[in-house]
Amino acid sequence: MRAAYIVEKQNLEIRESAAPEPGPGQVRVRIDYVGICGSDLHYYYEGANGAFVVREPLIPGHEVSGRIDFDPAGEWQQGMPVTVHPARFGEADERFPDDPHLWAGGSYLGSASTWPHTQGGLSELLIVERDMVRALPAALPVRRAVLAEPLAVALHALSKAGDLAGRSVLVTGSGPIGLLTVAAAVAAGAASVAATDVLPGPLARAAQLGAERTYDVTAEQVPANTFDVVFECSGVAASVSTAFAAARPAGTVVQVGMVPNEPRPVNLAPFISKELVVRGTFRFKDEIDAAVRLLADRPEIEQVITHEFAADDTAAAFEAAKNSDASGKVVVAVWPEA
Repeated sequence: MRAAYIVEKQNLEIRESAAPEPGPGQVRVRIDYVGICGSDLHYYYEGANGAFVVREPLIPGHEVSGRIDFDPAGEWQQGMPVTVHPARFGEADERFPDDPHLWAGGSYLGSASTWPHTQGGLSELLIVERDMVRALPAALPVRRAVLAEPLAVALHALSKAGDLAGRSVLVTGSGPIGLLTVAAAVAAGAASVAATDVLPGPLARAAQLGAERTYDVTAEQVPANTFDVVFECSGVAASVSTAFAAARPAGTVVQVGMVPNEPRPVNLAPFISKELVVRGTFRFKDEIDAAVRLLADRPEIEQVITHEFAADDTAAAFEAAKNSDASGKVVVAVWPEA
């Protein structure tokens, strides 16, 4: 079995190993596609994602799609197309029993947050628990299904804002998560969706996905006190301030973009004076099921994918994903079965 390992900062190796065998309650998935996420870029270019440092060779990738390779229980047919929920949830917390993604002690595919690290999906074969597997409907191609995980992040963010039907929405930051948030808001029946960015490429892609108005914040002022709901998807401090200013009085701001674990300057005055509702959102719980259905119903969402690379060119895939003006979602086509 071949897999791509991040050995250290900007050092990626393709290695061979024995095919893994599923244990009790597990299945083996043959991976077809892996999406490159921001956390993967941090691991590759910096050797760490925030406080999570690569201390042993790490297989990246938590956005995956493929086919069942071996089900010891014999319930799922070999070749059945699937995607994977990348989380193994930790110990249940009675304070928030319905939010397993917030329980302590869990793990996530392709993450150095655990020791040993939780190896990811940029490999020919991946062992996962049965409850992590999601079968694909006939209308959903395996390639498009690689977007299920990041779309689930967007859908979880939408759940924090409530029903969007008939409401005006702004998405700040039009990277892959911002683009999928635009698409999700349009599908949810928002009366209007606008998007911001600092580069023309992401803004053009947001317009293609249904944003009626785009704002280049390096040259344009986003209107203040206007939007019912703002999804802040960049994680940049100036963009958080823009989100607070753009929201109407008593509006809602959902912070989707990850921010560094350190103080950053943000203008809180609009948050106070307008009595805004501000919600955090982190990964997702079960929204990957809704993401699978939405991807089957809305084939146009696949245009979020702008680049595809062969697995032997994974380093070039990272380079392309780093160029946010030229690329939306970059995916790696994993080695085809011999």
